[in-house]
Amino acid sequence: MDVYSYVCVLLLCSCVVLGKPTLRKERVHHDPLELIKQANEDNQSFQFDHEAFLGKEDATTFDQLTPEESKDRLGKIVDRIDSDGDGYVTITELKAWIKRVQKRYVYENVAKVWTDYDLNKDNKISWDEYKQATYGYYLSNPEEFEEATDQFSFKKMLPRDERRFQTADLDGDLAADREEFTSFLHPEEFDHMKDMVVLETLEDIDKNGDGHVDEDEYIADMFSHEEGGPEPDWVRTERDQFSDFRDLNKDGKMDVAEIRHWILPQDYDHAMAEARHLVYESDQDKDTMLTKEEILENWNMFVGSQATNYGEDLTKNHDEL
Repeated sequence: MDVYSYVCVLLLCSCVVLGKPTLRKERVHHDPLELIKQANEDNQSFQFDHEAFLGKEDATTFDQLTPEESKDRLGKIVDRIDSDGDGYVTITELKAWIKRVQKRYVYENVAKVWTDYDLNKDNKISWDEYKQATYGYYLSNPEEFEEATDQFSFKKMLPRDERRFQTADLDGDLAADREEFTSFLHPEEFDHMKDMVVLETLEDIDKNGDGHVDEDEYIADMFSHEEGGPEPDWVRTERDQFSDFRDLNKDGKMDVAEIRHWILPQDYDHAMAEARHLVYESDQDKDTMLTKEEILENWNMFVGSQATNYGEDLTKNHDEL
């Protein structure tokens, strides 16, 4: 999609939003495991463990394998999880693996678009390459964008992207390697980018430019009120949420710290909880570590968890993982 088409899509989306006054916008960046757990709360089987260990929505791939094939391939994955090669899978190693699997979709997304931006094929994406690929049409034909709304103005988007790119460019060479470009496109997944996520959220919602988000700005971000129309029940609930849980210091507005608390909740480590659960259920000698034998003994729990991408990893060559 070229830039002009992209702007048209954005503007169309804005019209759709305005045409549906009860539309609710979700800004909170949920832990992927939390969403998976919610989806499987009523399922008393191993489904949540499978999705936690394997990392994919679709667990049907596992059904294609016999138990013997599953155990064989699971054993190869266990070797990858045991990062120090000591023959034991610790809770820390299992947590790190589950976190890695959660991020896999992010890396797959970057791989799909990499060649669109790496114009000189040097396996890096410079800021100039990204700017040309994304904004080249606009920069060459600025007169075509004079009617664009401020919300989607490329004059605002370009410097904002440049600022984010510079934050992602950890070595400061104005060229992003795969990891840096991944953090640029998916900043919510990287600790060093989370301040940028918070800042961009503040800039999006803070319409009066005072550096805070008041209740009306908070509501306006998710609800476009029809003149004279009543507020839906969920909007009234969100107003209560703002006063009770968003505005922590009760000054009538959210500051940067309160915005971070809202959109990047850190109160529960789902990957750690799942790792501990898997170890607890499989640790026969109660040494808080798992051998390959212990994992294979309880293979039916692991092949449906996120550590094996819900069984999908079992159908891949282990070198692909």
